[in-house]
Amino acid sequence: MYKLLLRPILFWFDPEEVHYFTFSCIRFLSKVPGFPFLFRSLYLVDDPKLETEVFGLKFKNPVGLAAGFDKDAKLYKELSNFGFGFIEIGTLTPKGQEGNPKKRLFRLKEDSAIINRMGFNNGGVHDAVNRLKSNDKVLIGGNIGKNKITSNEDAALDYELCFDALYDYVDYFVVNVSSPNTPNLRALQDKEPLTLLLQTLQNKNLAKPKQKPILLKIAPDLTDDQLLDIIDIISVTCIAGVIATNTTISREGLQSENRGEMGGLSGKPLSKRSTEVIRFLSEKSNKAFPIIGVGGIHSAADALEKLDAGASLIQLYTGFIYEGPALVKAINKALLKRKSKS
Repeated sequence: MYKLLLRPILFWFDPEEVHYFTFSCIRFLSKVPGFPFLFRSLYLVDDPKLETEVFGLKFKNPVGLAAGFDKDAKLYKELSNFGFGFIEIGTLTPKGQEGNPKKRLFRLKEDSAIINRMGFNNGGVHDAVNRLKSNDKVLIGGNIGKNKITSNEDAALDYELCFDALYDYVDYFVVNVSSPNTPNLRALQDKEPLTLLLQTLQNKNLAKPKQKPILLKIAPDLTDDQLLDIIDIISVTCIAGVIATNTTISREGLQSENRGEMGGLSGKPLSKRSTEVIRFLSEKSNKAFPIIGVGGIHSAADALEKLDAGASLIQLYTGFIYEGPALVKAINKALLKRKSKS
């Protein structure tokens, strides 16, 4: 129903406005008696065989919602009714910020893709914490970044502030240094500053009574040598794992008229490269750490490809927008079918 009826209507309108409209609709319907149950009955695949333990956490299923969809933790409870095993909020910054000027979100329909240059628009970490305090069942990842006005030299403090604020309210952390939409942010992926940043957070983590997994989200545009550096950095800092990958600045092979818009590209065109990065990290590290695979997952086959390449969990974003919540169910059904044959 979503692809045949709802999506054609929604795609007539500005994508950012549709995003907020959809949020409002889901929130409203989730308050109507019976609708949360209806959503779960339609999309949730509840089976112990899907349970997955990764970096010390138990996931009801391995399909998560990627960061960027529910930046401010406003809808994580409602979104969990669509069958996700976990929800990643953010990217959050210490102070709220407007992000980049509009228009900043673009559909590439011919390519089943999206370009965004949002720029970490969010209400600030403390605003999100107030909503997370009422969470009692959803497994939450906290994706953290720096404010636009913060220099790279002072970036570690921003990440520390977010870490401290979220520590009691998220199950794992994601360090985002790979968005192309904050000036000079990707320079933090260089080996020396990245090692320093992750070690700073890990030292703070180790001082806590109970450590939370820290993951690094990386760009798909890294070279093989840079990916080898990532493996070394994880070995040195002992963080829990990697999310591969963020959006790309590549525009290779695109057909859509608005393919030249600035920003990060997500969706089907990213699928192959994301899988390549997952496989490279898994093989070159000898599976030394877990990987969450994200990028271009628009079908159950895409999800299985990521898992076969070495991912332990997967996340959806653009695929969820193009394919709808039935995609979550389809992936979990495919996983169950595979397990029944093994």
